[in-house]
Amino acid sequence: MSIIGKLFGSDKALEKVVDTGKELLDEAFYTDQEKAADRGQARDKAQGMVVEWMQASTGSRLARRIIALSITTTWLALFLFATFASVVAVWATGNADQLNTAAALIDDRAERMSSAVMLILGFYFAAPYMGDLAKGALAKFNNNK
Repeated sequence: MSIIGKLFGSDKALEKVVDTGKELLDEAFYTDQEKAADRGQARDKAQGMVVEWMQASTGSRLARRIIALSITTTWLALFLFATFASVVAVWATGNADQLNTAAALIDDRAERMSSAVMLILGFYFAAPYMGDLAKGALAKFNNNK
């Protein structure tokens, strides 16, 4: 009976055609709401992955902190020493050229470390946004070489 109903366009067959048409139209267009929902799900998934990774790697937490502290301290020491040398060069007229040269060399070393320090600080203070931060830091690090 359903074959005969389909041939002659019964209500049930017409309803099936309309439902199929609605499904096809819904799948054909990717609305802004669907895009926003997909982006939200992707962001939640990425944040969940970061949290899971941090939980899974809690055993190496002390090592990460020591490495982060040593790299950040080295960078800060270079920065402060270069600044100190530049300021002293203003009053030390006899050694001004040497101090300015030393400050420039040390500034260059500190600048090369800036990307690593940015990644470390980003990891500790901006973990949910780490993807964008890492891309920028790695691009900067690659340009320094």
